[in-house]
Amino acid sequence: MKAVIRKAGPEGPAFCIRPYLPTAVPEAPGAHRERRLIVGAVSLARRLGVSTLVIGLTVVALGTSAPELVVNLLSVVRGSTDLALGNIFGSSIANILLILGLAAVVSPVIVQRETIWKQIPFSLLAAIVVIILGSDALLDDHLPNILSRADGLILLAFGAAFLYYTFRTGSQNGSLGSDFAALPARLTWAYVIGGLVGLGLGGKFIVDAATGLARGFGVSEHLIGLTVVAVGTSLPELATSLVAARKKQTDIAVGNVVGSNILNVFLVLGLTATVTPITFFPRALQDGLIAAAASLLLFLAMFVGGRHRLDRWQGVLFIITYVAVIGISIMGG
Repeated sequence: MKAVIRKAGPEGPAFCIRPYLPTAVPEAPGAHRERRLIVGAVSLARRLGVSTLVIGLTVVALGTSAPELVVNLLSVVRGSTDLALGNIFGSSIANILLILGLAAVVSPVIVQRETIWKQIPFSLLAAIVVIILGSDALLDDHLPNILSRADGLILLAFGAAFLYYTFRTGSQNGSLGSDFAALPARLTWAYVIGGLVGLGLGGKFIVDAATGLARGFGVSEHLIGLTVVAVGTSLPELATSLVAARKKQTDIAVGNVVGSNILNVFLVLGLTATVTPITFFPRALQDGLIAAAASLLLFLAMFVGGRHRLDRWQGVLFIITYVAVIGISIMGG
């Protein structure tokens, strides 16, 4: 038996959870993990007294960043730093242009004022900080461009500050997800932890298969990281954001994407550089600038068309832009 969200009558909350027997309606493979993660995340927000945006920016974003962390650590240990950097920047680009674009096509994404003026700029800051730390040659032509262990610790400090600030202000801002009833504590944690573990394992499996296929065609590790691996490790964000958009929990959809971008740079890349210094190749600088431009584009989109929302036509434009970026990268090798 499993749980499903259904409309409740006047005697109960707008939504409630009840057990039901399996039906004959087919589901996409693994779709239940994403739905349970959303339900568990909203329930956790209600229990902790923080907004669903905070849960999206932290718990969900941390979980959906698990594939990037696994891939990056394995990559640097094997000496594939090009793959690690391409993965992080490629995921950041895909998260905004592809995933938020698709989420907006499913349902227009309403963005909170705090997200527009604080979280999205923080995502832009993350890209700029890693570009500055990795561009040592700008200060001295004789220095190699490397993300050192000290740089990794700086990124981790930024990540810790972001998490602290988010939880510190979370109880004072945003919707508490009042459309959903809080689940029992054990079921809440089972949904959240089970969903996160399932997403991480699923993303790792897909990345392994896709990377082997791409290398069979003689594609560079940088391009693999920017495209195949980045999209593969972003599948959890894609699944989570689409389910959140369908359930009209746009706080989680936006928080998941923006939070994942911030944590990918500050925590995942920070931890990776702390384990092993990473060479910052020229292509990484280009990818970092594109990631920063994607965050800036998302910020500007909030003031075009429907104010503080990402409409369907903007979602389509984001997707077209992503296809163009990837196309240019492929042609450039």
